Amino acid sequence: MNTVLDSNTLTPQGKPKWLRVKLPTGKKYTELRGLVDKYKLNTICTSGSCPNMGECWGEGTATFMILGNICTRSCGFCGVKTGRPETVDWDEPEKVARSIKLMNIKHAVLTSVDRDDLKDGGSIIWAETVKAVRRMNPETTLETLIPDFQGMERHLDRIIAVRPEVVSHNMETVRRLTREVRIQAKYDRSLEVLRYLKEQGVNRTKTGIMLGLGETEEEVIQTMHDLKGVHLDVLTIGQYLQPSKKHLPVKEFITPDQFKKYETIGLELGFKHVESGALVRSSYKAQKHIL
Repeated sequence: MNTVLDSNTLTPQGKPKWLRVKLPTGKKYTELRGLVDKYKLNTICTSGSCPNMGECWGEGTATFMILGNICTRSCGFCGVKTGRPETVDWDEPEKVARSIKLMNIKHAVLTSVDRDDLKDGGSIIWAETVKAVRRMNPETTLETLIPDFQGMERHLDRIIAVRPEVVSHNMETVRRLTREVRIQAKYDRSLEVLRYLKEQGVNRTKTGIMLGLGETEEEVIQTMHDLKGVHLDVLTIGQYLQPSKKHLPVKEFITPDQFKKYETIGLELGFKHVESGALVRSSYKAQKHIL
């Protein structure tokens, strides 16, 4: 799967041309960008400089991060700060709900840092945020992109109880690379989280993996089989891009044809949705995954 790139396929920044991002445009995007700036709304779309921001906002979808912006874990791929998180803001559920209302979001994705410093892993704030969004935005559908909560079922049960339309937890990479890429996480624990969610009646379970970290095609396909084994519904596959020089390097740029091949394999395996492409991120086309 090694990708040989020549000068005709590279941008001046040394990335393949299929990773070139168009600047977001459109009336809906402009309106939402103005609201975000005016009210200082905390979307991961803007803070993470997501390449799909314009497209998602145009379709009425946005992603919000809760529980602060400092993570207790130090994953090798992630640009979020690691350290001692700030105290929990118990007003955050209402703040997020108001942001969604101001932006008139039709489908909201909620995500968070890992909060291993909290006895509940942050699951109480998670549940309260979903409840607040439901009260203030009864027509808005929800996806919760959750941490693994160290695999503790009582924490997962709080998410299940508030019944988001989609519950997502990212595997991020293949089994062999998990220890290097997700230092404090475990491949089998993440699989068991996804299995438990489905067994407890979650309508749609979802996960995402990144490519370009040194995985082989066989390993990617095996991961897909493992995910099908826990009855996963939705799979997203995207290109890993290095956030800074301190993070893991990109080992390979995956071609559009290879991404298409994985999409075909995933659909043949029976996943309800497969989003596979260089610029695909966890919440890409998220509003379609509830169907």
